[in-house]
Amino acid sequence: MARLRDVYKNEVVKELQKQFSYENPMQVPKITKVVINMGSGEFGDKKVLENALSDMAKISGQKPVVNLARSESGS
Repeated sequence: MARLRDVYKNEVVKELQKQFSYENPMQVPKITKVVINMGSGEFGDKKVLENALSDMAKISGQKPVVNLARSESGS
């Protein structure tokens, strides 16, 4: 995470200052939260869900939280 912060401070902030003519680096918007979401449709096999979770963990570097959708049955 520190590497991403350094790139943001050193490269992105300077480019945004040039692009939007900000006089002060404190005027540049800050990143406060990053959310990664994965929609995967219906799972019939648990291995598919486990593979999706492991992929998400590799991408984010954190253990993903699973929230299963409720079914939309008419009852």
